[in-house]
Amino acid sequence: MSALVIAARELRGLFFSPLAWSILGVVQMILGFMFLSQLDYYMELQPRIAGMDGAPGVTDLIVAPLFGNAGVILLLVTPLITMRLISEERRNRTLSLLFSAPVSMADIILGKYLGTLAFLLIMVGMILLMPLSLLLGGGLDFGKLAACALALSLLLASFAAVGLYVSTLASQPTTAAVGSFGALLLLWIVDWNSNGGDKSDSVLHYLSLLRHYDGLLKGLVGTTDLIYFLLFIFTFLVLSIHRLDNDRLQK
Repeated sequence: MSALVIAARELRGLFFSPLAWSILGVVQMILGFMFLSQLDYYMELQPRIAGMDGAPGVTDLIVAPLFGNAGVILLLVTPLITMRLISEERRNRTLSLLFSAPVSMADIILGKYLGTLAFLLIMVGMILLMPLSLLLGGGLDFGKLAACALALSLLLASFAAVGLYVSTLASQPTTAAVGSFGALLLLWIVDWNSNGGDKSDSVLHYLSLLRHYDGLLKGLVGTTDLIYFLLFIFTFLVLSIHRLDNDRLQK
């Protein structure tokens, strides 16, 4: 219950911040432009693929690329949202007040994480409105659409977990933002130079956020990808709790 109270406070605080509104507006504008560009491309391509057997449909050519672009853009944006979660408390010297509150370190971390995640899921819902608007003129593969929405939700949940952990390490929000971006980018491109030929390449392939995200965007919802994201999130939340508990013991 304490975690939910903290989450509600965190979400409310985000919507009182001009940064959050700016991020919502800018992300929606950029993705809206990309969505319309992809729609134009589909309209040009449609006469050529109309007679093909097994031709890709609207979901493959418009929706999946939209969510792929959203993953890249939100990799840049999410650190700006998570940077202040703990590091701002440390900068403002209010962390000791947080430690003195009758809540556990797990409640503090989960509350801040859930509040941030709620904001990110609102963003996913806004992005989802774009492909749903295509229903006015045609049909969609709802299975693939659901897989894309699930993929982006899990990806943003992972971004938020990493950002929260880096925020527990940093003393300044700006440092947390840069550190989060660097960590996420590394996890995104970690297997770009691998060729899958040996065991180390297989490990890098498994660690890559991009590989698991791409698999879900194709509509292939497998247990390997789901377990990866859940373990990823759980690991960074546990690390965040451990780090905050160490800070409490040092006070």
